[in-house]
Amino acid sequence: MSGPGHTNPARVPPPARMPPPARVPAPTRMPAPTRMPEKFVAPDLAALAALVRDARVGHFAFVEDGQPRVLPIAIVTDGAHILLHGSTGSHWLRLLATGVPVALSVTAIDALVIARSAFESSMNYRSAVLFGSCAPVIDQVAALDLVTEGLIPGRVVELRSHSAKELAATLVLRMTVDEWTLKVSDGWPEDGPADVAGSAWAGILPLRTGYAEAIAAPDLARGISKPESVLAMLDG
Repeated sequence: MSGPGHTNPARVPPPARMPPPARVPAPTRMPAPTRMPEKFVAPDLAALAALVRDARVGHFAFVEDGQPRVLPIAIVTDGAHILLHGSTGSHWLRLLATGVPVALSVTAIDALVIARSAFESSMNYRSAVLFGSCAPVIDQVAALDLVTEGLIPGRVVELRSHSAKELAATLVLRMTVDEWTLKVSDGWPEDGPADVAGSAWAGILPLRTGYAEAIAAPDLARGISKPESVLAMLDG
């Protein structure tokens, strides 16, 4: 990030998205399970992107030496693909870079559903499960800019360029999605007639998320105000 007295020129905003590899087919929708099929929505990349944006973190499951592994990590979408990044020193990230099969789970909780019985109480949520594999990106700078913009919109133009040392220490992967499914639960309590006639309260409690305040770093030089990217996230 930029510090006091930094002289590097402003960054140029990244393209809307990186071009997908020419030989990668579009992901296909998995057959909807027979249980509660009404919760499985039609394949919608915009809805998937909104879920990833709200969740911010995905959990990658894979197998290493016959043992199950799970890697929680920040993710952003790039069209029909998923970007993730971390240290080149991460053993699990390097394993994912070899193209081993992965399953990615992403979930956002939108509300608590308060029913008239514990049995019927539940959550309103959006969740996706994606299957595919990962590979290192070709254009690392463009991919990192997409990651930054996906997590902090508008931040790229406020920062200096990546240094060669930073790029060498960072591994950026792109998940090619072969199959995926999106599940949405957004209903009211489903109480039976006897419970509806009772005295217990029922309804939903929407979950409110956001950023409370911007706390300046203790070593921030005097006179540096909050940038537009941070103010926009506070307003949101």
